[in-house]
Amino acid sequence: MHRSIIGVLSAVVVAVGVFAPAASAAPAPRAACPDAGPGLLRCLTTYTPGAVRALADGPAGWGADDLASAYRLPAEAGPDTLVGISIAYDAPNLEADLAAYRAQYGLPPCTTANGCFRKVNQQGLSAPLPEASFGWAMESTLDVSMVSAACPSCRLLVVEGNTPGFADLAETEDTAVRLGTKVVSNSYGARESGAPLAFASHYQHPGVTVVASSGDAGFTAASYPAVLATTVAVGGTALARDPSSPRGWAESAWQYGGSGCSAYIAKPSWQKDTHCGKRTVADLASAAEDIAIHYTDAGGWLPANGTSASAPYIAGLIGRSGQAGATRPSTIYAHASRFVDVTAGNNDPSGAGKKCGDDYLCVAGPGYDAPTGVGVPNGLTGF
Repeated sequence: MHRSIIGVLSAVVVAVGVFAPAASAAPAPRAACPDAGPGLLRCLTTYTPGAVRALADGPAGWGADDLASAYRLPAEAGPDTLVGISIAYDAPNLEADLAAYRAQYGLPPCTTANGCFRKVNQQGLSAPLPEASFGWAMESTLDVSMVSAACPSCRLLVVEGNTPGFADLAETEDTAVRLGTKVVSNSYGARESGAPLAFASHYQHPGVTVVASSGDAGFTAASYPAVLATTVAVGGTALARDPSSPRGWAESAWQYGGSGCSAYIAKPSWQKDTHCGKRTVADLASAAEDIAIHYTDAGGWLPANGTSASAPYIAGLIGRSGQAGATRPSTIYAHASRFVDVTAGNNDPSGAGKKCGDDYLCVAGPGYDAPTGVGVPNGLTGF
């Protein structure tokens, strides 16, 4: 169910513009990772073929400075919290792409040499690393870029699983915790069912905050591991400048951001919504559309999409807040008034909001709604 980095290079060349699409038809976003088969998780990133820009031409999409402005981040960088990235397969150019991103936005270097960046296999060893994968490597690049944008002072530990199987990614989670992370980001998902839920215990560690993407298929079955009651489930928004507002920004529910009502997980005491008798996803949200990254294997700068951008961004903010390990899903709800409520948009891919009968489960509105949770960050006080 995967392709090596070498095996997709020819496809990437086509995707990034050798055969340009007709002027009248804009290319549609493409899933970075293939459909996952039984027993596998899928990375939650999409990108637009033909939208790549060379390094000299600069980023396309929202950058670290835009996000810092939108979410009113403080000037001080914060602590050097170790943030874990649980991911499948290897990203051979990850450190170089991270360097390009951080240099572009004036963030301090984060390298193996200065002790800020570390990449290991699922056993926690520097070698051998898994086989490379074009899509999962794009995901890794998005993850480390978003943690960096949220927390320039945080250190990064990337733990690469041999496959995107439930067992392998559960081991990456345990390894990240064993090696000292206080918050772990998971930008992948699978449809909730009994099979992945058998590994739920690997996403529950005392003194560690676990964050996961809510999914990229709109309102549908809840996504694992975001659906777990121990996980901070992060939905997605579409961000836009709005000079007429005091904030200077506007946000709406991202059309493809995941939300759902669990079929298995009991309703947590801290969740009070009434139209889902069990755990509702998501808990909060941040920007998930048109996010700038530098990805060598696609040819340079490109905009990526997905709750796989919002989850690591929230993980980075939790690290920056100094509350990593103490922040739980219940914390988010207890501090709901400290977030900016998102009241527009829906995550019905048809755009009509009819998939859930115009209910809060797929339509954003005042107060809690499933696509955006309690809202988006307003500084760090919500954590």
